Amino acid sequence: METIYYTVARIDGDYAYLKNDDRPDLEEMCVARALLPYEIKEGTKLKFEDFLFEIV
Repeated sequence: METIYYTVARIDGDYAYLKNDDRPDLEEMCVARALLPYEIKEGTKLKFEDFLFEIV
């Protein structure tokens, strides 16, 4: 499975908008905060691997 790195661009209520670090030309991806680590804030770097997000 491919590893993808994201940055939390913004948080809006129960959702976070992630920017793909390798493909900045793509739109932000909206993800439910329940699927992300509790400690995230704007600017947090995340790794997505094996269908799990973790802070790097």
